[in-house]
This record gives sequence, structure tokens and C-alpha cells, in this order.
Amino acid sequence: MNMKRKQFTAILLTMSLTALSLTGCGADAGQSDSSQPSSTAAVSTEEASSETASSEAESVDSASDSADSALNSMYPLPTAAEDAGIYVEPIPDISDSFIRGMDVSSILVEEKSGVKYYNADGAEQDVFTTMAQAGVNYARIRVWNDPYDENGNGYGGGNNDLATAIALGKRATENGMKVCIDFHYSDFWADPAKQMCPKAWVDMSVDEKADALYEYTKDSLTQLLDNGVDVCMVQVGNETNNGMAGETQIPNIAKLMNAGSRAVREVSESRGKKIKVALHYTNADDPDGINSILYKLSSFQVDYDIFALSYYPYWHGTFENVQNVMKNIQDKYGKETLIAETAYCYTTQDTDGSGNSVGEGDLLDAYGATVQSQSTALRDVCATASEAGALGVFYWEGAWIAVGDVNADNSPIWEEYGSGWASSYAADYDPEDAGQWYGGCSWDNQALFDADGRPLESLNTYKWLKYGTNAEPAIDMINEPTVTCNIDAELELPETVDVVYNNRALNTSMPVEWYEEQVLNIDTSKAGTYELRGRILDDNAASDNPTEVCCTVNVEMLNYVSNPGFEDSDTSMWNVTYEGGTNPTDFQQKEGDAHSGEYSFHFWSESDMDFAIEQQFTDLEPGTYELRAYFQGGDIDDSAEMELYAKIGDTVSSDSFSAKGYANWQEPTISAIKVTDGTLTIGAHIKCNAAGWGTIDDFTLNKIN
Repeated sequence: MNMKRKQFTAILLTMSLTALSLTGCGADAGQSDSSQPSSTAAVSTEEASSETASSEAESVDSASDSADSALNSMYPLPTAAEDAGIYVEPIPDISDSFIRGMDVSSILVEEKSGVKYYNADGAEQDVFTTMAQAGVNYARIRVWNDPYDENGNGYGGGNNDLATAIALGKRATENGMKVCIDFHYSDFWADPAKQMCPKAWVDMSVDEKADALYEYTKDSLTQLLDNGVDVCMVQVGNETNNGMAGETQIPNIAKLMNAGSRAVREVSESRGKKIKVALHYTNADDPDGINSILYKLSSFQVDYDIFALSYYPYWHGTFENVQNVMKNIQDKYGKETLIAETAYCYTTQDTDGSGNSVGEGDLLDAYGATVQSQSTALRDVCATASEAGALGVFYWEGAWIAVGDVNADNSPIWEEYGSGWASSYAADYDPEDAGQWYGGCSWDNQALFDADGRPLESLNTYKWLKYGTNAEPAIDMINEPTVTCNIDAELELPETVDVVYNNRALNTSMPVEWYEEQVLNIDTSKAGTYELRGRILDDNAASDNPTEVCCTVNVEMLNYVSNPGFEDSDTSMWNVTYEGGTNPTDFQQKEGDAHSGEYSFHFWSESDMDFAIEQQFTDLEPGTYELRAYFQGGDIDDSAEMELYAKIGDTVSSDSFSAKGYANWQEPTISAIKVTDGTLTIGAHIKCNAAGWGTIDDFTLNKIN
């Protein structure tokens, strides 16, 4: 996980990424201890056959046997439902040995930055003890090879070198937790968009890099065990969808992965200790991509036990999908599965002045930004994993909270101790990301502790999974509606709102009464946005403290075109036709060529082009409409035919346009389109010479009368 990349680009975990074009290490060489090399391995998601022979699948232990090590005898789980301020629905069939994990990688630098952690009674207490008492039985710790510049300044994000991992691992072990070591094989963050080579390995061939990775893994793991860290799982790479340690070619990645796995196997055997090897990927919302990775791992005979996934429900699709993905991994490839990362927010407020990776726009309908919803989301991820036969779940960085005051400049603390996601010192190693966006933590609103270090009740979710809690029914959130009203149209307000309870089985729709004086203040004769309040007509409606609800009313010219700017990945509402054997068009993601957003309808070909894009309507309200679109293009002859059109039966209205060059946007417009029976077809047609180019964007169909 790379928090800031999520915050600023929001592209890493929502779609299957194209394999990186790098063929080697892109980082600058610098001074580094050669005994601390790194590497990250990943498998590309290029198309490949999904066929595999079951006879070649590696047999694994049963989920119950493999997860026995997750039991924490120091802090036994409850044997019955407990009273609580939040409701946790029980998962009766969940194993006591189910991994109830937490990534704890930031804790040491948090404490160095002045953060104090408390228990539920408000007394200062070792955070590992507090987590263990709450049911956490497994700690996940990332390791970077050399996260320091040539002057010894840390890159931030926890400054997670081996010494830090040992310190954190010892405290986890002392509190009865098992430990998963997450080798990034990089000097800083490794994720689907970047798998940078450690500075010490930058000039190595892939064979030399594999040898260095083997020695580094073996030496690091040996030191961890020698220091009493109870390592029971090792990740060979982190979110390795598109590379590892600067390598992007499948044979090279497989070689690196097998080098890491071999090191773990040898240490495991020499110590008489079972240590599982996990490979870690993301994009569970792309089942085909995951299946392609699995096939390639099998084809290149990569040795591993666990196929681990990042699964953030606001980025990675439905629970049903990820469950099916995990079942397929187990059934088809004989590998154990694990949710290596998940999280959900308890608030949308920023507590450290550095912005948040997840905000209002990321919330799911079933979960609000509340402690109850955070707990319910975690419980539902665990239920999904348990029902799929997965080993368990790791919550990502539940103790990474704000340092300093939200209203203060906390950058000196982040810089000195590495408690922000990145420091300015990381710029030389990672100029394109950390070099631009270094700063504080963007994960603080998804922590399981508040900004003052006090545990949220959602921290206890893990220990309550099997038997649940006893909690009084209470409203968790209300799905507040948004209404869009056309100018001069009659305002229609919802008569009910959806009410979400702590116990989701109680969810219902309730009648609502909107405050009349506020309704009268809404002017539908002109565009504007209004916040309209009302009260739910429940038992409290007549009291001095009714349950209130807000409705956002947008008065505007409605655009009846679906996906008008092509920003949604589903473009099935658009019908594209063309002459010739090759389609000269595509839905292009390139912000510079879009009128707004990032996407536009693009065309270019080495041959002459003749194509059209259109959308049909069958249920428009009768009335008069206006159609507009935006076009830019160049290298198009004057003889070209280009027009925006609207068709009703055999009647066609059109407006021609021409190419005026890059970013010189033309706005063809058709007015007075009279719709009587609800049917209308809109579109654009272009017939032009080879090598002509252009983009069309932002179709708009408004009812003007």
C-alpha cells in the first residue's frame, strides 16, 4: 500500500494496471550497505491461458492446520457474546485460529514522534498489549532494504529497515502475536505502479539480483529469529502485480520470487519451524488478471504457499467477487488465500493536516464514516474471507494516527522521525512520487485508534467475530438523498429515507417530513444548490430532539446523456460503427486531450476513416431539447464530413463542425429538437482522411422547454 499515491491519483487499486515498461532498476545509485540488498517480484497480467493441470498444483495443509499458529494463548477469545457500545454480528463458523491480523509497521516512529497509546480505561499502555487484548493475534511488518539517504536521513513511512522490524517483532511476540514479515525488496514503497530496485542492486544482472535477494532474505530472517521474533509467514514482495525489484519480465520475476522462497524454506528447515511463503497482489476486482497471474506462477513453477490479496471494499469490488476469486485460487491452484490488507474509515475528518486517502466520495452505501460502520465493514471482510476458506485478514496500519496538532505544521516531526508517509529525503530515490508529495499520514481516519491514541471500540471487532455483541438497537447512519430538479420543473422530494442501524438486519425505510419553510426557499427558476433539512417520522418526531436528515437539492439543466464524458468504464450505452476492417476509435484516457476529466472519444488511423458514435433514448419526456458536444482535432482535409446529429424517426437535424487544431475546442449545437414519443438518437459522424486525428467529449442533452 502506498497511501499518498492513492490520495493523489486514485488509480492503483481500482483497475488492473498495465505492466511497467521498465526493464531494469530505475533508481539512482547511491551509497548503501551491500549486505542489505532488496528486490520486489511481481507477475504481469498479460493475457494467458487459464488452463492448469491439477496434478501440478502444490498440495497445502488444511486451513485449520495452517492457521493454528494464529492462536494467542495469552489473551483467549470470548466464549459468549459480550455487552458493547457497537453491534457485531456473529460469524458462528469462524475458526478461533482465523488470522485476526494488524499491520503495525508505523508504531515505532509514531512513538518516537511523541504519540502515546492508551487502553480502553484511558490508562497509557503498550499498544501491542492493547491490540492483543482486542483480539489481534498476528502482526504484519514491512521491511525495506535501505530506507535512508547517503547522510542517514530516513525516507519516512516508518523508516522500516530490518532493525525496526526486529524491534516491532519482539514486542508483538512478547504479546503472544505471530509475525508476518513483508519484504518489499525495495528501499521504499513497493506497489503496483512502482517496484523500484534497491540502491545496492541497481547495477546487478537479474542473476546477481536473485543471489542478493536470497542472501538478504536468509540473513534478515535469521536475525529476526535470533532476536526471538516469532516469524510464521514471509511475504516475498508487496503488491507485485507488475514487477519486483525493478524487474518486469515474467522469467526474471519468477527467478527473484523463487530465490526468496528458497531462502525462507532453508531457514524454516534449519530451525525446525514452519514458516509459510506468501505472494501478495492487489486488484481482486479483476478476476481475469488474477487468473492470468496464477497461471504464470504455475507455469514458471514459483514456490509459494499463500496467495495474498489487498482488498479495500471501496476500491476492489464486491464481497461476492473477492470471495469467488479466493475460492478459485484454492480450488484450481491448490493455494491458501489471505486478505493481506483491508481498512475502512471511522471519520472523514483530517486529523493531521495532511489530507486523507479516503473521503466522502469513497464511502459505500452500506457503511458510513462512523466507528460502527468501520467495525461492520471489518466484520464483513472477515466473514467473506472465512466463508471462502481463507486463512484470515490483516487490517492495514490500524495504529498509524496523527502526530502533533491538526492545526500545526507537523512537517518537522514527519521529517525527523519518518512518521509521515514520506519525507523530503526520499526525493532522490523516488522523485516522481515522494519527491512531489511528501508529507504526513493520509491514513489516520482509517486507524482503529482516535487522534489522541485512544482505542476505538471497532478495535475489538476481531475478538467479537465468533459470538458477536449485545448492543441496544441504534441508528448508525441515514442515507441522505440528493435530488436533481430541472429548471422550472416541479420539485419532487422523497417521501422516505433509508435508515441504517448498527444491526443491519433492522435496516428500513422511514417516512420523512421536510421543513416547509426551507422547501419554500428553494428557487427552481434558476440554477442553484440547496441543503434541505427535515425530520424522520419515528417515535422521536414529536420530541425536542427529533432525528433529523438532510437532502441536497440541485436545480440545474439536466443532462440526459448517459456517461456523457466517457469517464465511466462502462461505455455500453454508446454504439460505435465504422467502415473498413479496423476501428479507428477508442475511449482514450489522456487528460490533455479531454475537454473535461481524463477521458474522451478519440480517433486516428493510417487509413481513411468513416465512423459514427451514437446513443439512443426511448423514454424522454415530451418537449424541446438542445444537444451540444465538444470537438478538437487536426490534420483533417477541408473535404471531410463532420457533424453532430439528432434523429427522430426519419427526421435528422445536424450541425457541422471543423478541425481548428489542438485544444481549440469547437462546440456544435442543435437546438429546437422536438421530442413527442420519447424516442431520440444523438450522435456524431466523421468521415475524413488518413492521419487525421481528434477527440469528442462532453455530449450534453438538455430539455429547454
